[in-house]
Amino acid sequence: MRRFVTLFAALFLTVGLYAQNVIPGGTETIKLKGFVSFTTFMQDQSFKFGNGQNAEWANPPDYTTNKWFGGFDVRNTRLTLVFNGHKKKGQSWNFGGVLEMDFFGGYVGASLFAAQMPMPRLRLAYMDMVHGNFRLRLGQAWTPMFGNVPVSMSHIAFPLGYGNAGFVGWRFPGIYMYIGLNGKESTVKIRMDFALFAGSWNGPGSNTDFLTGGNFGSPQTELKFNFIGKKWSIYAVGHIDKKNLSPVNVDTKEKLTGLATEIGAKFHTGGFLLQGNIYTGKNIGQQFGAITQVQDTALDLRSTGGWFQVGYVFAKKVGLYAFYGSEKVNHDDAVAVFSNPRTKHNLYNFMLRYNLRKISLGLEWLHSSLTYGKSDENIQGNQISLSALYKF
Repeated sequence: MRRFVTLFAALFLTVGLYAQNVIPGGTETIKLKGFVSFTTFMQDQSFKFGNGQNAEWANPPDYTTNKWFGGFDVRNTRLTLVFNGHKKKGQSWNFGGVLEMDFFGGYVGASLFAAQMPMPRLRLAYMDMVHGNFRLRLGQAWTPMFGNVPVSMSHIAFPLGYGNAGFVGWRFPGIYMYIGLNGKESTVKIRMDFALFAGSWNGPGSNTDFLTGGNFGSPQTELKFNFIGKKWSIYAVGHIDKKNLSPVNVDTKEKLTGLATEIGAKFHTGGFLLQGNIYTGKNIGQQFGAITQVQDTALDLRSTGGWFQVGYVFAKKVGLYAFYGSEKVNHDDAVAVFSNPRTKHNLYNFMLRYNLRKISLGLEWLHSSLTYGKSDENIQGNQISLSALYKF
């Protein structure tokens, strides 16, 4: 028995020692970071994009009896690998890359045990080539329209207001360029972002085999200007794309143009934070616009939305945050293309957060009010959550 215990202890120590040594294939360094996320929640409605940590808006039909239900959720948990190339003396370019995943990739099967087996999901996968104030990024990255992100303990991978209350943008494979327009010594940094990336739409054709209508138009294109001060930042971004709604091997062409503009700002000093975004556009459901709706005709679907959040942290430990976001889809457009459209949504969130050394705790109340249908019906839903986050 003593020999077995000794052998087990030696094996445990050996595994622990090896686990601390990560040797890259070249001269670069590897940084492993991320967080473990936990949320317990109660809801009185079913939500989209799902319940728990990815609840965004109350989803019809209305729950009228046995309304409150709850659960435990860990799918926000995230793992990020950051690769930094070693820049040699006299070398003009530096190289790096990022690989990131979380656990919102669905579940393993649909059995009794499936809820405890969430699947990994690729978030980011890109390489960087950097020369002075110029950065070239190739791979899957956040589009320039993905701007400021609301603070939340429960809504991280699916941020507050995402796809339903003025928060738009997504990640696509493509070519991204970030160009600093002034020197590092400048008080206000000015940066231009230009991106050319994959098209996307909900058919016709396959959404996962490069045969969807979005791939047969022009690539999505965005241009963004950032103005960054010590305690504040402002940006403005424009978007254009063109989808071909005709199926593959059909000669007729049915085009649908997507356009959008967005501005955002953030101000932070001491423990105070004020931030928000506002956008307006048409036919950008693939960027989570129009309360995440896409049409299968060449008729336009116009929408406008925005959000803001204010917060204050007391003594670097206790934070109070309030969020409000709203999005409206043009009613005439919506009823012309959908039988049961989402036409307006208001979202509210209040959070009390407490920071420990490596762990944060957050208590949140989320309230959703959705107007839908041709006769403007309304459904409201609430979520109360208690979350914990451990960063590493």
